[in-house]
Amino acid sequence: MSQRLRRLMAGICMVAAPVVYVAGLFADPALRAGDAAEGAYGRHPGQVAVSAALLHWSWVLLVPGIVGMIHLVRQRAVVFGHVAGAVALLGIVNFSALMLGDHFYAVLERDLGVERATELGDQAFAAARWGFQVPGFLGLLGVLLLGLALAYGRQAPWWAPPAMVVGMLTGPIWPVGMIGGSLLYLAGAGVIGLRILRMTDEDWAHSGKVAVTA
Repeated sequence: MSQRLRRLMAGICMVAAPVVYVAGLFADPALRAGDAAEGAYGRHPGQVAVSAALLHWSWVLLVPGIVGMIHLVRQRAVVFGHVAGAVALLGIVNFSALMLGDHFYAVLERDLGVERATELGDQAFAAARWGFQVPGFLGLLGVLLLGLALAYGRQAPWWAPPAMVVGMLTGPIWPVGMIGGSLLYLAGAGVIGLRILRMTDEDWAHSGKVAVTA
């Protein structure tokens, strides 16, 4: 794969990931319903399917973006940045797998009612805590630390990594979190993605020697 194609893929995916994430949040019938969320999954399984697919692909799209961030850590905090990047990559793939649970909640609510569906769903997710949820949140910590390594190398602004992670975490909180968190994630990831897209192929190939503030 050419350097240009790698750069374009990393930059485009970095910009696209938060856009798809936000679309997935707003497609979620329970999040959108706010206080009237009870039973929303059972009533709107089609919307759940769209939301879960979008959220799943938002995590998948973030992978090439993170690979691109790791590529830019070439001069300062190299070992730290690469370890953080590995944690980020291993962690966020777990979140994509968890999106499948939304489909089960929708079917359980439809067939068994909200109370029983919640009980069974919570039991299932409790069993998946250490295999999926905890690694996923460690992945978000990895994203933050990788972004800070990128900022330390003057390849991104300092505010971008915290904005990304805070946006991811607060986005599912209705209504202020969905609006504010979505904007933070879009801004944080977007500025890094656009920085990558605006680089020349030579800067990308020798990024460790080109330290400029985004």
